[in-house]
Amino acid sequence: MKIGALTVDPPVVLAPMAGVTNTAFRRVCRSFGGGLYVSEMITARALVEGNARTLKMLSFAPDERPRSVQLYGVDPSTMAVAVTRLVDELEVDHVDLNFGCPAAKVTRKGGGAALPLHHVLFERIVRAAVRAAGPIPVTVKLRLGVSDELHTFLRCGLAAAGEGAAALALHARTAEQHYAGAADWSAIAQLRSVVPPDVPVLGNGDIWEAGDALAMVERTGCDGVVVGRGCLGRPWLFRDLADAFAGRPAQAQPRLGEVVAVMQRHLSLLCEHAGDEPGVREFRKHLSWYLLGFPVGTAARRAMALVEGRAELDERLALVAAEQGTIRMPDEARRLPRGHTTGPRRVVLPDGWLDDLDDPNPPAGAELLVSGG
Repeated sequence: MKIGALTVDPPVVLAPMAGVTNTAFRRVCRSFGGGLYVSEMITARALVEGNARTLKMLSFAPDERPRSVQLYGVDPSTMAVAVTRLVDELEVDHVDLNFGCPAAKVTRKGGGAALPLHHVLFERIVRAAVRAAGPIPVTVKLRLGVSDELHTFLRCGLAAAGEGAAALALHARTAEQHYAGAADWSAIAQLRSVVPPDVPVLGNGDIWEAGDALAMVERTGCDGVVVGRGCLGRPWLFRDLADAFAGRPAQAQPRLGEVVAVMQRHLSLLCEHAGDEPGVREFRKHLSWYLLGFPVGTAARRAMALVEGRAELDERLALVAAEQGTIRMPDEARRLPRGHTTGPRRVVLPDGWLDDLDDPNPPAGAELLVSGG
C-alpha cells in the first residue's frame, strides 16, 4: 500500500492511542513486523507553544522510520505552523489528522469527531496541513459521525481527498457509540466506493485477530487496516498480520513464558523512555492486558500491580514465567476486549454548534493542551 511516497507493507497501521503508543510501545510492536506505527495524538497548539510534555511525546528511537505523528487541531493557521515544525524540525515522514476523537473534553469544544460537522472549517484545516507538509503525506482519521443521525464520513472523506489527503482511515463507529457495539464495516465499503481509487482507504474497528483484517479487506475492498485495541497486550498481532497478508501459515500463539519476555522488554523500554518509577507506573495497565486470558491467579496479578520498583516487578514476572511459562492462552480468551469498552455515551457539543454548519471559524476555546484519541 502506498501512502504518498511511503510504502506500507503489510498494509497495517497502528492506531494512535493516548497513553499507549509512545516510543516504547511502538518499538515493541515494530519488532514483530512491518507497517506504519503512529505516535500518540498531540495538539497543534501545544506543539506551536513548545509545551514540554508534548515535545516529550514526540520522542523517536534513532532507528524509528518512518516517523509518524497524529495531530489534533481546530485552527487552520495553527495547524499549518505545527505541521511545518513537524516536517522541518522533527523530520517526520507522515502526519495524520485526528477528526475522530470522541472524548468529551474534545467534542465539547468542537474538536475531534465534532469538527467534521463544520465542513468548511474541516476542509480549510486539511488544506492548510497538506500545503504545509509539502511532499510529506498527510492522512485523515474519521469516525462515521457524531451519531446515527449526524453522519459526516462520506462528505468529509471526499472533501479530504479533494484537498490532497494521501489516505483516509475510518473508525466505523459514531462518536456516540464510543467503543460499544460492533463496528459497521459496510460504511468502510461505502467510503471506498466513492473516494478516488488512488487514495487508499483504511478500515478500523474490531480487528482482534489477523483473520479479522483479511475479512475486512474482503468485505469492504479497503486498502489496509488500522489496529487499535486488538494489539493491547498482544503486540505479536503485527507478526500475525504480516503472515496473513503474505499468505503464510499462522504461527502458534506464544506461551506465557514468551509473553513474559515481551513484557520485560516493554518494561525496560518504558523505563528507558520515562525513568524507572514512571515507567513502572505506566506499565501497570499493560500488565493487565498482557495477562488477560491467562490463568494467572488474582493474588499474583494484584501483587504485581502494586509493585513500585522495576527490579521487583522483573523478579515477579520471572517467577510467573518459571511456574507457568509453558501455558498457552485458551482459544476462547483470544478475543477478550482490551482497552476502552465504554459506550454508548451522549456526545457533548458546544452550545449552538448545530446552528450554522457552514461557519468557517475555529471553535472558541478549543485549542487546549489536551491529549486523547
